[in-house]
Amino acid sequence: MKAKRRVGILGATGTVGQRLIHMLRNHPYFEVTAVAASDRSEGKRFADVCKWKLPFEMPESVKDMTLYPSKVEPGRPQIDCDIIIASLPGDIALESEGSFAAAGIPVISNSSAFRMHPDVPLIVPEINPDHLDIIPYQQKKRGFKTGYIVTNPNCTTIGLVMALAPLHKAFGLEAVMMTSMQAISGAGYPGVASMDILDNVIPHIGGEEEKVEEEPQKILGKGSKTKLTAAPFLVSAQCNRVAVHDGHLESVRVKLKKKATVEKVIEALESFTGLPQELKLPTAPVRPIIVRREQDRPQPRLDRDAENGMATVVGRISKDTIFDFKFTLISHNTIRGAAGAALLNAELLVAKGLL
Repeated sequence: MKAKRRVGILGATGTVGQRLIHMLRNHPYFEVTAVAASDRSEGKRFADVCKWKLPFEMPESVKDMTLYPSKVEPGRPQIDCDIIIASLPGDIALESEGSFAAAGIPVISNSSAFRMHPDVPLIVPEINPDHLDIIPYQQKKRGFKTGYIVTNPNCTTIGLVMALAPLHKAFGLEAVMMTSMQAISGAGYPGVASMDILDNVIPHIGGEEEKVEEEPQKILGKGSKTKLTAAPFLVSAQCNRVAVHDGHLESVRVKLKKKATVEKVIEALESFTGLPQELKLPTAPVRPIIVRREQDRPQPRLDRDAENGMATVVGRISKDTIFDFKFTLISHNTIRGAAGAALLNAELLVAKGLL
């Protein structure tokens, strides 16, 4: 049996980093061998720095790990690993992730820093695994030897695009409108102040709407070995923060190129699978999209953990009076929207011989 790939986690003490550590315990492909955080935590013991917030015990394997710096710099300790999974703030991710890729280590990024770069694939494994074909071009263009950068979408985008992908394939998309009700865990820890979010809805999340309005087209677009071409449809998004711990709920309206019925839309969603399901990747949901037929589903508390938090649950599918169809979806923002998305991307890279 081949030795497990060694994983270094950047932003290991944060919400997504903790999810990754939990999901990687006893993983058949990977083991966490290094953790990194902010400069002020460098050299300290992980368990002494990390405020563990998951409802599971911190794995013993990481408690005594010493925290590394989150970028490669001469004269500082350097992570020795086979792959980096990064969950860093956008303002430091560009330099940090680029430094590891330049040092020869493949990087899977949760950050927005590289998502829209024309030579960087923005991957949802069920939808666009072929976009990984651009990696050699990226390496040549940027002077990387064995390193490269692969990104996964914004946590709001990924639930949306999972539902859009089968509709775009079956009928074509012309326009999409989405209004989100996003969980507080999406803001990280400590997140939104309790006196701001309790008894309240905050109708603004900085930069979120712009990400949701441009990422789906890249994901659903065409890829080649040298170019990623965006799909030609428009997205209008309004994003709100609500007092829910986990799970982003989204109300969606779509205008299609071809005529369809509610039954055909449901059929397209329920029958949707992709390469992760074909390959039976360890983190892949058996059913990536689950359709609920109850009038009051999906709900965050009842549906966010479907398929271990890796499924997108869709309900309330009906004809729309202005667009063609409307529906509601829920996606677990720190699992499918972040840690699980990055881990599934890593599993796909192994399956395709890129790790």
